[in-house]
Amino acid sequence: MNKLVLLRHGQSQWNMENRFTGWKDIPLTEKGIKEANNAGLLLKKNNIKIDKVFSSVLERANKTVEIAINASEIENLYENGLLIYERDQRLNERDYGDLVGLNKTETAEKFGKEQVHIWRRSYDTPPPNGESLKDVVDRVSPYFTKNIMPLIMEQKNILIGAHGNSLRAIMIKVGLYKSEEISSIELPTGSPLCLNYENGQLKNHYYLD
Repeated sequence: MNKLVLLRHGQSQWNMENRFTGWKDIPLTEKGIKEANNAGLLLKKNNIKIDKVFSSVLERANKTVEIAINASEIENLYENGLLIYERDQRLNERDYGDLVGLNKTETAEKFGKEQVHIWRRSYDTPPPNGESLKDVVDRVSPYFTKNIMPLIMEQKNILIGAHGNSLRAIMIKVGLYKSEEISSIELPTGSPLCLNYENGQLKNHYYLD
């Protein structure tokens, strides 16, 4: 049985400030660094060996996987002391368009709670000049099919360090949830979600503890 581990980045500065982040490069907080380190310790505790790591190109995801893999003491992913992993913007967070940088509470006061809720949680309604979750699914899915699914079929253990919405898109892609269910799914920061596969078929999933 091989594993696909989905890891949302640790808490970022704008997570803490309750802002829409999107593609903006925002660093991890001290709490986020600790969450990333703990994720690696959970990989070590559960004796999960990772064969390849994927990440978005955003700093908060990159730093999370680097800290986590270092804490996990998985050595096969390093070359000349550097962690080797594949970064691609197709794994980036959802682009929130005109909402990027805005405080979520203030945005709800400005545009109305109902409208902001639609922008945040509907499947196919994007915020102004931004992406809907369906748009994220449409960019993540071909990348996953071409670059990640073949490794799962080869029974490799894969870690993806990414973001709430790009990971939700993967959950839809692998059949874990349907599009009408995904809006209620919350992914905690820095908590590895393990999907077990057998002969390319998803068998179960759980958070590491």
